Amino acid sequence: MAAALGGLGLLHGRFRLAAAAAATSSALGARPPLRGGAAAAAAALPSVGRSFGSEAKEEEELRVRYLDEEYKGADLKERAKMHSSEVGSFVSKARATINEMANLPVPTIAAIDGTALGGGLELALACDIRVAASSAKMGLVETKLAIIPGAGGTQRLPRTIGVSLAKELIFSARIVDGAEAKSIGLISHVVEQNEAGDAAYRRALALAREFLPQGPVAMRVAKLAINQGMEVDLVTGLAIEEACYAQTIPTKDRIEGLLAFKEKRSPHYKGE
Repeated sequence: MAAALGGLGLLHGRFRLAAAAAATSSALGARPPLRGGAAAAAAALPSVGRSFGSEAKEEEELRVRYLDEEYKGADLKERAKMHSSEVGSFVSKARATINEMANLPVPTIAAIDGTALGGGLELALACDIRVAASSAKMGLVETKLAIIPGAGGTQRLPRTIGVSLAKELIFSARIVDGAEAKSIGLISHVVEQNEAGDAAYRRALALAREFLPQGPVAMRVAKLAINQGMEVDLVTGLAIEEACYAQTIPTKDRIEGLLAFKEKRSPHYKGE
């Protein structure tokens, strides 16, 4: 798994509203270190259930981790017992953790094979790309509980599917399946679920393998350029692109890419 996934964060999860989703778990404060500027999307999550990981052999290598199993976060009955003074801190921890994942420098993919509601969907929205099974269920349903999405949902959903549609989904607390999620642009790919229940994960894995051959530095600055450029006007965005491009010019990987092209072979990038 380490060799296959080196430079990407791959989030594989089944989220349940009844468990309040992993993104709102009180354990969110405990986060593993992000070494070498790259870690998996799921590395920012608490270790709920079984955790599978691949550790880098060298400090500068990229690593990946993903979580499997059901994510059993905060119990809504326990939330009901929480004092109002505790709620703000609780949600702030969830928001901070999801923001940390959104700011990972490497590409991240969310694979949704089950249910991603509330904080679960906010977690997926923090990833660069989302893949879901056709049977998956997704939604920001907080208004049903007389609250609103508090870990980025009101900001990331409009930026993903547009303001009007985002308002409709949040106001109605509607749950959509994989097909509808694809039609409104919430996810990039929808696949039929398989007997093992991991169709989205397998599709995400195939997508990740398309990304892996590319230069690590280029991947990081490309993500940076896109993310920062989307928040500004075009002229400023082009300046950001220029600055990001400049970071690739002195790298050994750029020279390796040119040599590999000239010699008609696959490049061997080291992230230098």
